[in-house]
Amino acid sequence: MNSNIWNLLGNTSQATYLFLALAMACLTACNNPDENLQSESKQTTVTPQPLPKPHYVGGKHCQSCHGSQYADWQGSHHDLAMQEINDESVLGDFNHAQFEYAGVTTEFFRENGQFMIRTEGPNGALKTYPVAYTFGVYPLQQYLLALPGGRLQAFGIAWDSRPEEEGGQRWFHLYPNEQVSPQDPLHWTKHSQNWNFMCAECHSTHLEKNYRPRGRTYNTQWSDIDVSCEACHGPASNHLLWAKEERSPKYRFDGNKGLTHLFNEREGVHWSINKVTGQPQRSQARPTATEIQVCAACHSRRSQFFEDDRHGQPLLASFLPSTLESQLYYSDGQIHDEVYVYGSFLQSKMYQAGVTCSDCHNPHALSLKAPGEQVCLQCHTAKYASQQHHHHKAHKNSPQCVDCHMPSKYFMVIDERRDHSFRIPRPDLSATLGVPNTCNSCHSEQSAPWAAQHLEDWYGQPNPGSQPFAEVFSAARNGRSDAKPSLQALAVDTTQPAIIRATAARLLESYLDQDVLKTLSACLQDSDPLVRVSATQALSVNTLPAELRWQILKPLLYDSIKMVRVMVAEQLSDIPRGHLSPDDQHLLQQATQEYLASQAHNADSPQSQLNRGLFSLHQGNVNEALNHYQEAIALDDTWLPAYVNLADLYRLMEQDDKGKAVLQDALQRFPDSADVHYSLGLLFVRQLNQPEGLKHLKKAAQLAPQNARYQYVYAVGLHSAGQIKEALWVTRAALQNHQTNDLIRLEQQLDTELTHHNTQ
Repeated sequence: MNSNIWNLLGNTSQATYLFLALAMACLTACNNPDENLQSESKQTTVTPQPLPKPHYVGGKHCQSCHGSQYADWQGSHHDLAMQEINDESVLGDFNHAQFEYAGVTTEFFRENGQFMIRTEGPNGALKTYPVAYTFGVYPLQQYLLALPGGRLQAFGIAWDSRPEEEGGQRWFHLYPNEQVSPQDPLHWTKHSQNWNFMCAECHSTHLEKNYRPRGRTYNTQWSDIDVSCEACHGPASNHLLWAKEERSPKYRFDGNKGLTHLFNEREGVHWSINKVTGQPQRSQARPTATEIQVCAACHSRRSQFFEDDRHGQPLLASFLPSTLESQLYYSDGQIHDEVYVYGSFLQSKMYQAGVTCSDCHNPHALSLKAPGEQVCLQCHTAKYASQQHHHHKAHKNSPQCVDCHMPSKYFMVIDERRDHSFRIPRPDLSATLGVPNTCNSCHSEQSAPWAAQHLEDWYGQPNPGSQPFAEVFSAARNGRSDAKPSLQALAVDTTQPAIIRATAARLLESYLDQDVLKTLSACLQDSDPLVRVSATQALSVNTLPAELRWQILKPLLYDSIKMVRVMVAEQLSDIPRGHLSPDDQHLLQQATQEYLASQAHNADSPQSQLNRGLFSLHQGNVNEALNHYQEAIALDDTWLPAYVNLADLYRLMEQDDKGKAVLQDALQRFPDSADVHYSLGLLFVRQLNQPEGLKHLKKAAQLAPQNARYQYVYAVGLHSAGQIKEALWVTRAALQNHQTNDLIRLEQQLDTELTHHNTQ
């Protein structure tokens, strides 16, 4: 220490001197931190360690650093996605309220502090159930009831939580136009309403289903009951380490702040108007689709094949999104069933231009980032909100951008969802293809041609927009032979969104020939995994010989995306292993293990049991297939494909009498099932009982006029019975909707035979 300081201290004790000396040393270090660190770094060199495996810590740890985001999240739909039962969380009227449906009176009341529902149980008898959890919050709230085996079921009578002046504050049934009984697949006690399998993944954080096949029981767990921070950002343990690290880091964070999902796609990005096109343009291309794919894990119509632990894997490592299937989307891509946004958004010019979910939405509050049209005018010029553009006079109910370009549809009776494909209204397609259009959703008293004429008067010839595939998909869905070349062109058109190419590739399965095979081979090399998956599915066991399938699909066993490898393994399930080299056997076995793991993840699903049964059958294990089909029925006795496949398995086992009993049991439960009538008709034909066979084939054709195969087989059956006129009439009626090659050839044959018969 400096001698002058010692002199100033006078008679201070040595202990005090020592303390002050240490204090001065600390002050010196604090005043020269860089010098101190440099000195320290010269003495020791710390090599950062790899991060430990991340784990979930709970959203409550995020509040202290991310206060504003946490405040936005509180009270949001994510926060209230699922809640414990209490006076604040339960919105419904449990003051001995009653609701009658399908001849059953359900009562809602409280008993000993619990919320109770007395209703029809699995066997039709009235029983009282305590409410386990609330499910959702607005515009409706459902309630979860417990059944044995750890099952939680979503009750079918929901509470309308909208204000009374909007029609809310009432109980209502989710299927008001049906009479859902305990034998119906839609009954609250059935598999389709099972929370563990159908709903839980997207309403809680770090959901682990924990299904045990041996006892058919669940032990489902979560880290947060609701959709908390880690549901999107991933397990936060390493992020907490990053937040606590000092200047000499112990761990190597590689710029990701310890997060498995780093949402930085909008960082430093701005939008401006392109002077040439007049359209919004992103300042730089979107480098990844991380944010969109994380949202898509729940906001999409998809199948889940593996546990999603949010460790940064791509969407198709755990999920397989649906393509534009006929039961989900209209032929022009508009929403038909409940598809949860993602599949629509992928079709849009917005997605192609680089827009992400958080460009429009506050991801924490789940609200729009600006009110009304202002969210659109963040990027688009004000002219689009003017009368010059939309040709509607200004008044309080004037249409906004979303009314024309994001038409809405109601699901679950009162839940309004908007189509996110951002399309140009096409009433001309309504007139020709029967798809809806937003013009007539308001002007319901007018016709589609009326609306089409107005648009032509305002804008000229119909603008096909960026989704010019409606006619192609409509033709393919109706089995028209002339759809093939257009589908082929669409499947390899890289200017079209991947979901469009994937849909076209999947539809090509019905047109498979040498030329189409070349197109699908090109699709197998597409840059987007969804296209590769769809092309793989089109090359199924039923469409190509095993040797040819092996040659075409083998390279995809090396694919970097797990879902591609899984689908390839399914399509190669019948490949004889003994004919392969040891390396090829190992390669196929690896993919097969992934496929079997995906089915094991969904062992509580009748669909997976059916898949396992088909796989076992292709492997030559008939008894194992039989067990899986029977397990599918045990899991869900309303799932008809299991009955049909079980009966067909008995056919292969030359036990048609057992198959007949299975189908007759199914028909007694579901007398209007076209599939069951069709299978039973074929069975009677095999047993040479032609009259009974034709009766069921006719019923199948009547119940499913959209199924070209059923029409064709019924016509062939009539022809075999010598009823040529009737066969020709059925064929020509079917050709009104289905221009398939089989029907066309059959009509020509029948017409020739009938002409020849009449001339004699």
